[in-house]
Order: sequence, then C-alpha cells, then structure tokens
Amino acid sequence: MKRAEEEEFRQYVTSQMERLRRSAYVLCHDWHTADDLVATTLGNLYRNWSRARGVLHRDAYVRKILVRTWLDELRRPWRREFVTDQVPELPVDDATSLVDGQWSLELLADLTPRRRAAVALRFYFDLSVDDTAEVLRCSPGTVRSLTTRGLESVREQAAARTTPRNGEAS
Repeated sequence: MKRAEEEEFRQYVTSQMERLRRSAYVLCHDWHTADDLVATTLGNLYRNWSRARGVLHRDAYVRKILVRTWLDELRRPWRREFVTDQVPELPVDDATSLVDGQWSLELLADLTPRRRAAVALRFYFDLSVDDTAEVLRCSPGTVRSLTTRGLESVREQAAARTTPRNGEAS
C-alpha cells in the first residue's frame, strides 16, 4: 500500500472507530469480543483497501465485513461455551424499562445469531431487506422470515418480563 493510501486508511479508521465498536457490540454484546471483531474487520479492510477506496458506499462495505466476520467467529468452537457460576436473572420493575437500551440488547442476545444479525441490520443499521440479504448471503424471503421470527421472539420475551410472576402484586 502506498503512503497516501495508508494515510487515507488511517483517517477513515480514526473517523469510524467508535461507530464500528458500537456496531460490533450490538451484534455480540461483549466489549472484548467487539474489539476483536473490529480488529479483524480492520485487518480485512486493510488488505482490501484498494477495492474499498473505490466503493461508493464505503460504510456499508465495512459493515458487511464486520457482520460476516462476526458470523464467521460464531462458527468457531471456542465461542460456543460460556463458563459461569451464576445464572443471571434481572428483575423488571415496570414497563418503562422496555425503552432501556441495555434491556433491549439483552432481548436481542437471546436470539439465534442469524436472527440477531437480521434484526440488527434491518433496524439498527437501517438496511433494506435486499441489502440485508446481500450481507447475510441469503434470499430476501429468508431475511423477512428471520426478522419476523426474531421480532416475535423479542415481543414474547418482553411480555414475559413485564408480566408479574405468580404471587406478586401487579
């Protein structure tokens, strides 16, 4: 890579770093993993910078790299196990917590990876069905199905969390 291209790459990365980290966090719900995803994404971007420079929608190109990197990471065996000594249970005091961003992320965390990716791409990244299908390498019908089922699951979880348990006052 030429010095001018490298400087352009540095400027782009500097301007987009926080956005990339937040986007990665929305997908994986762990800051350390998000940082790893961003690092891998930027490595891929660096290798393909000559191609990325000519792309009309560079942010979308980088977002596609990020999502595909995350999906590839999920296929790795060491990502499948989580060791913990407690099961986290967070009580919900009232329905106003539905708008709490952390609670929304917890609802997304319970989705399967492809459903989470579809919901995040459609509603967090504001991509069209066709653009989401391209990123996920599937048909638009599959995107609609993943999104619909993901939203149904989130709604069911939200309803379950706001419904008082037996014996509790409403």
